[in-house]
Amino acid sequence: MGTVSMVLVSHSLQLAEGVRELAAQMTQGKVKIAVAGGTADGRLGTDATAILGAIEEVRGPEGVLILVDLGSAVLSTQMAIEQLSDGDGRVLLSNAPFVEGAVIAAVEASIESDLEAVAAAALGAREMEKVSGQDG
Repeated sequence: MGTVSMVLVSHSLQLAEGVRELAAQMTQGKVKIAVAGGTADGRLGTDATAILGAIEEVRGPEGVLILVDLGSAVLSTQMAIEQLSDGDGRVLLSNAPFVEGAVIAAVEASIESDLEAVAAAALGAREMEKVSGQDG
């Protein structure tokens, strides 16, 4: 059995790379994590073509979990998903918290959990935020 891969979509390439670095360090590099951040000309924003490329870079039979930094990145990500050819593994888009969700999902993926368990772990980060008093 392999591991679920991940794609981190951010309006900022530096933010996406930083979250990837954190998640990779927590999993000792056991999980393939691609990033798509910023626009093709280096501005803040998202680019469906870059997102598609990131998905294809890590896509495999165990599936891909995609996390986004802001709600507006969802449209670009959905456009990318629609352009995918039928191939290895399913692709799920999560609305989990970007940083915490990515780290927790990567850890879950590193122990070879299936796509549903990895997605659930990412969403579980939202509950951790409530418990830790992040609501004010």
